Amino acid sequence: MKSSRSSVFPCLIIALMFFGRLTAQTVYTEKYRPQYHFTPQQGWMNDPNGLVCYAGEYHLFYQYYPGSTVWGPMHWGHAVSRDLVHWEHLPVALAPDSIGYIFSGSAVVDWHNSTGFGSAANPPLVAMFTYHNMEREKQGRIDCENQGIAFSLDKGRTWSKYPGNPVLQNPGVKDFRDPKVLWNEAALHWNLILSAHDRIRIYSSKDLKNWQFESEFGPDAGAHGGVWECPDLFRIQVRGANESKWVLLVNMNPGGPNGGSGTQYFTGNFDGHRFTPDTRETKWLDWGRDNYAGVTWSGVPKADGRRLFIGWMSNWNYAQVVPTDPWRSAMTIPRELTLHKTDGKYLVQSVPVAETTKLLDPSSKIILKPQNIKGEMQLTGKDIDLNQCRIALLLEAGKSRPDSLGLVLAGASGESVTIGYSYKTNLFSVDRTHSGKMEFSDRFSGIDRAPYVAGKQIKLEVLVDATSAEIFVDDGKLVMTELFFPAGKFNSLKFIPFGGAIVLKSGELTGIKRIW
Repeated sequence: MKSSRSSVFPCLIIALMFFGRLTAQTVYTEKYRPQYHFTPQQGWMNDPNGLVCYAGEYHLFYQYYPGSTVWGPMHWGHAVSRDLVHWEHLPVALAPDSIGYIFSGSAVVDWHNSTGFGSAANPPLVAMFTYHNMEREKQGRIDCENQGIAFSLDKGRTWSKYPGNPVLQNPGVKDFRDPKVLWNEAALHWNLILSAHDRIRIYSSKDLKNWQFESEFGPDAGAHGGVWECPDLFRIQVRGANESKWVLLVNMNPGGPNGGSGTQYFTGNFDGHRFTPDTRETKWLDWGRDNYAGVTWSGVPKADGRRLFIGWMSNWNYAQVVPTDPWRSAMTIPRELTLHKTDGKYLVQSVPVAETTKLLDPSSKIILKPQNIKGEMQLTGKDIDLNQCRIALLLEAGKSRPDSLGLVLAGASGESVTIGYSYKTNLFSVDRTHSGKMEFSDRFSGIDRAPYVAGKQIKLEVLVDATSAEIFVDDGKLVMTELFFPAGKFNSLKFIPFGGAIVLKSGELTGIKRIW
């Protein structure tokens, strides 16, 4: 989402002075600072933008306001990585100009130099983004947003805006933004999808500068509790089958499955002109409250073949008031998306990228022996750091299957986060009503729930990093991402079955090394 709040643009010199005071000794050690998730050194961050892989580097651009920790005049911040886990900060890539703020968008490698910006030997990186005109917004006009492009000939280090911007004018549509560009190999042209308030508009182009409208999708499909934003469209192979489908991601705010922001998806067919869904029902990529605006990388080499995703780890219900300083917001762990077909239905699963295992600290690993758990099992001690770890459990329901079970991360001050599953109601849940600091928003506390029918076994992977838990059930068949802000560190892990017993087949707790 792009907040409609305006603010006074601070003096650039002051912003640069502020940035300059932040050194390796003063950043990434603050209270609540994630240690292995991407965060800006300072300032406000939201949507990931311009995800593109080129020359061995993964580019992460993002909605950024360096002058404050609340939303303001949007820039594109920039970082690069060679392994998806360690990031190098680069200077701001795109800044506001006379046309408007720089809202969300995408980036591609123009391998055929269809734009003429580069050459066959040095193909340009091309970014497409939304220009948002605040003066028009203040006047109450709906045509505040148009699409522009910029290009780079030095691996994304510097960017030049196209003199002919905007390349796609607003047709009189409110919330006309977040362009996602893709090369359509079958149709031999570029496609563009973007948000148009409550639907997706699809365009085509030969040169990324001149666009032709093709079709719309969405008024009669999926959830419509809020504005559709940050779409993505890609083709993906069905695991274990000689079949591929197109997947359309659509972020929406509000109207998420547990309130506020959320990401839904559709599977179907796309011919370069029209998207035809397999079903119009709502499917959620993540049932937690804190994964939004997620999109995938373009340009990933075919030899790799993965569909790589990252999201903004927050929720517009409270994103601007969470108690962090001098930065606000983090990104999720990069995830691999896969498509599976069961009983004729398609499911997008997501798991942490394999590169995440590089960060595991084997010297900190605690192995949990197989056992039958009838009552509370608790692990505690000075060597257990649950604020920066991976919890991996394989559970099996025996003959005395419990009614429900809970995995509790707790601290000495009584604060806790509980991950639960009910066999009676077939619901996973995350309870953060006792998780720590919550008075910053009356919409933060609560219990989030997700429907899930567990089999005999449940495979559970939880990544915890200071103020977040990313929960992956059965290799990502269900995912929940949640924030919390405890006063102290969690140093106790409790496992509690209710109304029966559960078998712990295997379990590991492993520390995760910081990336900065």
